[in-house]
Amino acid sequence: MRVSTELLLIDCGTIRYREAWDLQLALAERRAVGSIPDALLLLEHPPVYTRGRRTTAAELPMGDEWYETQGIEVLDTDRGGLVTYHGPGQLVAYPILDLTPMGGDVHEYVRGLERAMIGALATHGVGAQTIEGLTGVWTDGPPPAPGLAGAAEKIGSIGVHVSKGITTHGLAVNVDNDLQPFEWVIPCGIQGVAMTSIAKEGGREANVPAFAATVGRHLGEVFGRDARPASLAEALEGEPAGAGSGLAPGRLGGER
Repeated sequence: MRVSTELLLIDCGTIRYREAWDLQLALAERRAVGSIPDALLLLEHPPVYTRGRRTTAAELPMGDEWYETQGIEVLDTDRGGLVTYHGPGQLVAYPILDLTPMGGDVHEYVRGLERAMIGALATHGVGAQTIEGLTGVWTDGPPPAPGLAGAAEKIGSIGVHVSKGITTHGLAVNVDNDLQPFEWVIPCGIQGVAMTSIAKEGGREANVPAFAATVGRHLGEVFGRDARPASLAEALEGEPAGAGSGLAPGRLGGER
């Protein structure tokens, strides 16, 4: 049976986007046949812009070659959403979840991701919210508008894909990353959006390992799973936690 109460927390450290995508697909296949329980990949990416299925050329106005000369890859994906940026200091979390317990409700799944992000940010001292009509998670404040001081700024993004009832892709939260690359594109297709991070907002423990542990805990609580650290080898090969690749659970708990 595919239904499970476990959530494997797999710390992948820093991993290139394409490699992480291949890893998601491999784990999703195993999850679909019930070989593994639900899993959550926690990681950072080297600098990369990813385009969702609805991305338009106008969202990357400088052109792919210009971005690549800045050391930033530009890649297409099969996730929902528009263009976004990933880079060092940003937590990326990819849940490999079976949506059967939710009746396959993708909208409820996305709402759950939002609740987990908001709860995790609150734990680190940053108030956050969703804003009707805008994607992702934002800091406290009124909806952004031209010339409006004190408006909400975007701190987290969501883009998901579901196949055979199993999720891939997921969420990203700015922890202590360079925000300049967001200014070179139209992030998530929202003109004039101001991006922020836990560090910029003065939050507590503004480092990726600490925040990854918090997100793992909150996602487990939101989706009713028993979260525990596990190794990548355990998820891919059935090896015991801590064996094999050694990619996890090294950083979960605050050590970088």
